[in-house]
Amino acid sequence: MLVTHSHVLKLQLKLVSATRIGTKPLSLFKVWSFFCSKTVERAEEKDHTLNLFLHDIGTTMSSDLNDYKIIKEGEAEILMHAKNEVFYNKTQVNNRDISVAVLRTFISKRKQEHEAMLSKKTKGAPKVPENNEPSELVKEEELDTTPPEDHKSNGECKIEEDISPEEPCSTVEEDSVKVTEECSTTEGQINGSEGKGRRELKPPRVLEALSASGLRSLRYAREVEGIGQVVAVDNDQASVDACRRNIKFNGSVAVSKVESHLADARVYMITHPKEFDVVDLDPYGSPSVFLDSAVQSVVDGGMLMCTATDMAVLCGGNGEVCYSKYGSYPLRGKYCHEMALRIVLACIESHANRYKRYIVPVLSVQMDFYLRVFVRIYTSASAMKNTPLKLSYVYQCTGCDSFHLQPIGRTISKNTSVRYLPGFGPVVPQECTDCGKKFNMGGPIWSAPIHDQEWVTAILADVKSMKDRYPAYDRISAVLTTISEELPDVPLFLSLHNLCATLKCTSPSAIIFRSAVINAGYRISGTHVNPLGLKSDAPMDVIWDIMRCWVKKSSSEASASRSIRKHHPCKGTSSTGQFCSCCSISQQGSS
Repeated sequence: MLVTHSHVLKLQLKLVSATRIGTKPLSLFKVWSFFCSKTVERAEEKDHTLNLFLHDIGTTMSSDLNDYKIIKEGEAEILMHAKNEVFYNKTQVNNRDISVAVLRTFISKRKQEHEAMLSKKTKGAPKVPENNEPSELVKEEELDTTPPEDHKSNGECKIEEDISPEEPCSTVEEDSVKVTEECSTTEGQINGSEGKGRRELKPPRVLEALSASGLRSLRYAREVEGIGQVVAVDNDQASVDACRRNIKFNGSVAVSKVESHLADARVYMITHPKEFDVVDLDPYGSPSVFLDSAVQSVVDGGMLMCTATDMAVLCGGNGEVCYSKYGSYPLRGKYCHEMALRIVLACIESHANRYKRYIVPVLSVQMDFYLRVFVRIYTSASAMKNTPLKLSYVYQCTGCDSFHLQPIGRTISKNTSVRYLPGFGPVVPQECTDCGKKFNMGGPIWSAPIHDQEWVTAILADVKSMKDRYPAYDRISAVLTTISEELPDVPLFLSLHNLCATLKCTSPSAIIFRSAVINAGYRISGTHVNPLGLKSDAPMDVIWDIMRCWVKKSSSEASASRSIRKHHPCKGTSSTGQFCSCCSISQQGSS
């Protein structure tokens, strides 16, 4: 019988509660002696980590086991004190589940990329000569019939021979060829062994910079196959003690893979540059103070996972605070949560650029009270020049929901050269053409795609194939499914209810509005950030044309906003004789 750590503590808790005399429980020593005599003595195999845990009970845990409870999430279990001395957030189970799924996909993609790189190198390598064909080095030696007295090949082979003048030259040539072949063989073995070492892909190292109880690190170690060392860092002694206790509590797998350190996360990351394949940041509040050291700690092609919980700041509640932390000014609109994602991505890119690095977003999620971004980090001074093309300022009309993006940079290509220039602007006049109001300007934000659809599809397939291993399967599968259906190249989104509130009219159904946009020749999709949000590449004038036509058709036309409705450009047909986008909604409604 093999005794597990969780089984040990559960029986302890039952014995303590069942053996009370009056109001005084039996001593821990008596309870533990009883348990050991009945269970541990009958065990045929004893795990070494169990002995460590039993010793740890007497040194780190209090005498009353009722002060502790077992919390199980996924395959990991932790001991939590009743006083909640170490922070644990149950709501973040969605966060941890998505992180486990992304980490599994990252390991799989990393292996595929490594194999593709090796196959590419193999195809580009020079052909090895056949056994019956002399190598180029042999041919060169054959041309010189007088071998040197001290022949060396890269310091590997050395020949010292006394050649008699009576011996034929062919013998000298044969010896030279033989020695050259031996040297080539030795070099080939060395190069082969070096190539074999290079081909070996080491398991990825993971750093959890703010570990607290260590639950996230333990889940990585126990649930993700192919993972290497997991380093948990925290600057609170109580958290480090709890993390080490939980490592022992989770058995030999956790003990062999997870290690806990007492250190400042910023100092630890900056003193370990490019040493971790994955760096996980999940701070209490803003991650801005950790980003500079985090982007330096990730290897080329590695992944940075980052959480931000200061949504009030990122969504425009305190714009000046957001600018001081992230370098961007937020705007208060229905798209503010997606804008928060793009502000964090722009901030990470800014920190990475200082070290000639850049990011490639894989997945960006906003849910509950936080946001979570997953980005890969690469080093390239030339690719870093494209950063201004991925950033934009946002102009938000104060009178209606119209918004416009102003790219920071642009490029001009001529032959094989590319010139990087400032972006053209402004993209909007002083007053909104739809309602006549002024514009607020925010940003810069990340205006490039925030998801990699190939990754999203792979992550979703992995989650569905192992649904029993994700405690929050229903929630994360729904979010990932919605993300997989989003338009990846359309920043921000519209709110149909806000459009109708501006016009003071009833809202059309989402099906009618989507059909009108599609009939106008544009794309439209939902967004995971807001169930009522709609992402579309249609210009704002087309959107307002559709809404004007809806107002004209609806019964609330008399109370509609005149400032927008009066700009209706439609005369029934376009110059080509076809119904325009706004008239298509009338045709659908009448049919």
